[in-house]
Amino acid sequence: MESSSLVYILLTISVVGLAFLADNREFVPAKIGGGRSFGIDGTLQKKQAVNRVVFVAIYILLTAVSACRIAVGNDYWVYRFQFNLIMQDRHVSYEMGFNAIVKLIQGLFGYDNYLPVFGFFSIITVFFFVKALADQGSHFASSVFLLMTGGYYFNSLNTVRYYLALAIALFSMKYVLRGEYLKFLLLIVVGSFFHKSIFLVVPVYLFAKWLAKGKVKEWVYGVFVVLALSLIFGQKIYREIFFFFYPYYRNSGFDNGSISYVNILKCLAVLVLSIICYKKSLKTDITNRFYAVLNIVGLVIFFCGSFIPESSRIGYYCIISQVFLIPNLVEEMDEGTFKKFCRIGVYVAFTLYFAMLLKKMYAVDVRLLPYRNWIFN
Repeated sequence: MESSSLVYILLTISVVGLAFLADNREFVPAKIGGGRSFGIDGTLQKKQAVNRVVFVAIYILLTAVSACRIAVGNDYWVYRFQFNLIMQDRHVSYEMGFNAIVKLIQGLFGYDNYLPVFGFFSIITVFFFVKALADQGSHFASSVFLLMTGGYYFNSLNTVRYYLALAIALFSMKYVLRGEYLKFLLLIVVGSFFHKSIFLVVPVYLFAKWLAKGKVKEWVYGVFVVLALSLIFGQKIYREIFFFFYPYYRNSGFDNGSISYVNILKCLAVLVLSIICYKKSLKTDITNRFYAVLNIVGLVIFFCGSFIPESSRIGYYCIISQVFLIPNLVEEMDEGTFKKFCRIGVYVAFTLYFAMLLKKMYAVDVRLLPYRNWIFN
């Protein structure tokens, strides 16, 4: 592992260290609930001021590494080529919003000036990630740790359009939890201008909220089981629907039926933790139940939907909720040995996953390492 990997390691240590300076627990319920806090005392005002400084500092660090990259990611030069095709008004398979932004930026900075384009999308992608964690992460430092070591931030240096949509989806969860469905739908429509797969979260998130709200009739669970089984026995139908929207994936290198065992294992581990913590954290907490349902849906997608090319992208729309759910479950446990064991277990498991991720970043189909930026390289 060469020296540029230290950029990612030091960045992770820095932002997680900064995140421990923030205490967001007293402000998240109002953010998720949609309420406003008036007349808060001086102590809370000072705490919120510190929080905001931390949020901004983390945002600057993450944006700097992302926006200043050059030749990082297996699709970096593919995007650069597509930018030029967009400027030539030739057909590309990207969404209209993405194409419009590319035209606008290159119109301002000049043809084949691709660095500002990557910089712009870094700025807004990181904004939605950090803002989502600031608004919904009751245990902010742990959520930042999971975002970094889980690979979501680093993978956003690749597949630019998708990870912008994923960040928007994560941010949109609070509107589903609030019941502000119009805001949620409008945000998803905006996200669809950059990656239309984000429309999948509309039925999934609304279904998860419906299940989380309370008692559900038994037939609903039967329908869910039938849908899960249909992923096994109705693969041809689902594949044709998928290829209708993404025809270029048919018989491509992504159409290989690979199963993501790591993601299945993560979902199973979180499911077990959810069952253990049901009475303490899920029984009376709609927010945690919402995240837990999304984890189950993600498990079904990874376990039964491997026949869909890039099924992991569909599953990530669900399991990214783990950055909120896992800290909530662990930190809400009664103090004792088991809580310490679970906390240490989470940190060790994701640190090992991060180490594996760093090693894979050198692969030809990833190429997130070596890291290069246009300031020093």
